[in-house]
Amino acid sequence: MPASKVWVTGLTVGAIAAVTVLAVQADKGPHPKASAARPSASTSAHASKSPKPHATAAAVPASSGTGRRIVYSVGQKRVWLVDASDKAGRTFAVWPGTVSPDLGTYTVSVRKDATTGSDGVQIENIVYFATKSGLNIAFSNAVDGSSPPPAAGKETGGVRMGKADGAALWTFGTTSTKVFVVK
Repeated sequence: MPASKVWVTGLTVGAIAAVTVLAVQADKGPHPKASAARPSASTSAHASKSPKPHATAAAVPASSGTGRRIVYSVGQKRVWLVDASDKAGRTFAVWPGTVSPDLGTYTVSVRKDATTGSDGVQIENIVYFATKSGLNIAFSNAVDGSSPPPAAGKETGGVRMGKADGAALWTFGTTSTKVFVVK
């Protein structure tokens, strides 16, 4: 076998091994699942309405306020969209940045369709609700639907979620919507 074929074969085997290792590592990462389907067009059309409750939705944390609100559990890395009757219409896992908001009550102050996150990722459905250490804290989703880990060495205040969950939170989280951050 000529040296060039041996070289190409070695590179191919090495590339396959590297891809296999990366696939195994990716499979061990977080895989949040939406607990409810995306709101229907009729639900999305009116921002004051909530998605219908889902039978398997995780319970809304105790001491997380009352009425229509967004509840964010820093410890559970989960968000609930709660309607006026205190029922969770949707709940889903999130990927927090490196800076978390303090526990407490906030209000959605600003919304932005799309921008580039402080980590360089294109994001959309940005719902700002707090600041800490000079950073804006906001819910958002990556435009490409990815869930990259926070950039090493960077402070980020983004609370990322899947694309469908980002769209649901955008519809639900209008300006002045209460946000309760709990343990």
